[in-house]
Amino acid sequence: MIVVVAAGPGVSGSVARRFGREGYDVALLGVDAQVLQELGEGLQAEGVTTGWSVADVTDVEALTAAITRFGEHSGRIDVLHFNPSAFRQKDPLHLTVAELLEDVALGVGALLTAVQAARPFMGAGGRVTVTGSMAADRPWNEAASLGVQKAGVRNLVHSLDTTLKADGIRAVSVTVRGTLAREGAFTPDRVAEAIHAAAHQPEDDWHTEVPYTG
Repeated sequence: MIVVVAAGPGVSGSVARRFGREGYDVALLGVDAQVLQELGEGLQAEGVTTGWSVADVTDVEALTAAITRFGEHSGRIDVLHFNPSAFRQKDPLHLTVAELLEDVALGVGALLTAVQAARPFMGAGGRVTVTGSMAADRPWNEAASLGVQKAGVRNLVHSLDTTLKADGIRAVSVTVRGTLAREGAFTPDRVAEAIHAAAHQPEDDWHTEVPYTG
C-alpha cells in the first residue's frame, strides 16, 4: 500500500496513479472531500484499489488516526508519500512569526506525524518519499515561507533516512528544479515518474535527495 498525504489532482495524484499501476493499493489523505472522492473514484475506474479519508494533516491526532486506520486495514504500508506545502505570498518584512510557524507545521511538521504514525506498519523495503522543490535552494522572497518549508523538509528527510535505514526503510526527497506545467518535462506525470524511480534506487547507492531537472 502507498499512503499519499495531501492528495490532489497534481503531482500527488500522479504519484498515486503511478504506484497504483504497479499494483499498489492506494490510500489518499487530504482536507477536501470532493477532491479526494474525484481522485479516488478515478483511480478505482482504472482498476486501482483505492480508499480515502478526510483529515487536516496539521492535526496530529487526526492524521495519526487516519494513517493508523489505513495501516490496520491493509496490514502494511509500503510507501508513504508526503506532498503538502503552503504558499503564502509574503516577503520577510511582512511575514509574521505565527504565519511562518503555521506554514512550517504543514510543510515540515506534518511529515513527522505521518512517519511516526506509519512506522508500525512499515518493514524492510519500506519507503518515504517527499515532493521537494528548487525553492529550498533558490527561494522567492515574495513567498518566503515556502523556501523555509522546502529546505526544512529536505533536511528532515536526511535525518529520517539515517534513523530508519538500519531497519531497511529509506527516505528520499525529489527536488523538482522547474515549474510544473501541463506540457513538457515538468508535468505532474513526469515528476511522479521521477519520484517512483527515486523510491526504487538500489540500496547500495541510495541518495536521500534526488534532483529532477527534466
